[in-house]
Amino acid sequence: MPTTPARPKLVVLDRDGVINQDSPDFVKSPDEWIPLPGALEAIARINQAGYRVVVATNQSGLGRGLFDAATLNAIHAKLRASLAKHGGAIDAIFVCPHAPDEGCDCRKPLPGLYREIARRFEADLHGVPSVGDSARDLEAAAAAGCTPWLVLTGNGPKTLAKGQLPAGTVVWNDLGEVADALEAAAQAEEH
Repeated sequence: MPTTPARPKLVVLDRDGVINQDSPDFVKSPDEWIPLPGALEAIARINQAGYRVVVATNQSGLGRGLFDAATLNAIHAKLRASLAKHGGAIDAIFVCPHAPDEGCDCRKPLPGLYREIARRFEADLHGVPSVGDSARDLEAAAAAGCTPWLVLTGNGPKTLAKGQLPAGTVVWNDLGEVADALEAAAQAEEH
């Protein structure tokens, strides 16, 4: 008898504009990776509430030749080390390395990264919160069955002002409010 995938306590985060400062010129080095105020503490609180945290990020700077895989790994090592100082962890980072014209299925707004997350975690992503600051993050999340959560950091204010958000999008000021909501959900499950 086939088993259905489990529904994990999982949350998917975009990287640039959600966890760290975004840049129109791309985050191309560890020195350019600067966490948003309170973001690392929020991820640690999300972990403490029993959630696994996964990052899904477009990094077309790789495909454009602006940085190499070793540099991206160094950026992510800085993210993980900075987060560990706050008692938090990221379970996995899923990256689309392709330039926009490469025609891949993993570049958000397409849901390829989310399908890979579902496969890797053997999980049903239906209803899993997916936090982003741009329309493409929310569209990819919705296409994968996740619940799109918009944060008003990074490109979030522009995304909200444009409207046309996927049905069911929830809006939060920042990752701190996301952590508040997930902690409340975890406490409600306990009772």
